[in-house]
Amino acid sequence: MNERRSPMAMARARHALLQAGLDSTVPLEAASSVTNEVWLTPTHVVRVNRRPNQRLRREAILGPSLPAEIGYPMVVAYGGRMGADYLVLKRIPGKPLAQWWPTMTVAQRQSAISQLAAKMKRLHRTPGPADLPVIDAPQMLRGETLSPVMSLLVALDQARSLAHVDSGLIDDVERMVYELTPAIEPFDSDFLVHGDLTFENILWDGETITAILDFEWARTSPADVDLDVFLRMCCLPQLHVGDDLVDRTRPEDYADIPWWLRDEYPELFDVPRQFDRLRLYAIAYDIRDLTMFPPPAPAHKLNEHHSLNRLRRAVVGNSHLDRLDTGAGVV
Repeated sequence: MNERRSPMAMARARHALLQAGLDSTVPLEAASSVTNEVWLTPTHVVRVNRRPNQRLRREAILGPSLPAEIGYPMVVAYGGRMGADYLVLKRIPGKPLAQWWPTMTVAQRQSAISQLAAKMKRLHRTPGPADLPVIDAPQMLRGETLSPVMSLLVALDQARSLAHVDSGLIDDVERMVYELTPAIEPFDSDFLVHGDLTFENILWDGETITAILDFEWARTSPADVDLDVFLRMCCLPQLHVGDDLVDRTRPEDYADIPWWLRDEYPELFDVPRQFDRLRLYAIAYDIRDLTMFPPPAPAHKLNEHHSLNRLRRAVVGNSHLDRLDTGAGVV
């Protein structure tokens, strides 16, 4: 049984509704999600985070400060404990864009990306709240430290000591980090990025993007940081949808998205040394993934998409970004 749809998961959702002062006996529908337990009632959404980081607390703080154009739903309640904190939101019309995408026409897809670009532009002009707690973001790069890669270098040392990790590979990655760091300096911004922008976090009603959701990784950062996860999704979309959508999600349906976004939001791509910046973002993401989920076996015995193999491809110039970097490429 899928843990996120188990009786215990449903009980956690009902407890959250009860604590929010809502009817806890209403029918619950399990929603597709890559990271959280998500349940729908006719009028509300309940999200439960089972990891001990209280990411949803940040979102409860951030949500009310987001501009109306983003469509973020009203926060009804936040609470819970470490390892089971919850967020209850008003339900917005629409379903995740990932569910619609396989059957949409080309014209509908282009319209969705045009609307998304407009919302991204608005978000990237939104100052971050002064009281927003710092988070260990998927890309371990920080603007407030002496060097933006300090946390990444610490993680590289940690990765070097892991079983089944070739220290020579980590040496190669570390050299790349030192070579690429000047491309992102200075790494500071007063404006928000989403931090985890995929079609699972965008609501579509058949004609309109009604909301961008799931801002738990949002923080102030250079705008092109949002390209990291987004371009991963475009290249390997089956890794960025819920289990029930994997069989319907085809890479060829996502192939044109980066170019459509570039046409609609050219300034997001018009950054000096952008390919180098994106390579560093991707390395930082993969090293964090590697240290959080150490490999249980040598690289050749792991799934091709394991972070250890993603890092190997980055070193030899065969990453998802390299495949996008064509003569008239996005990056």
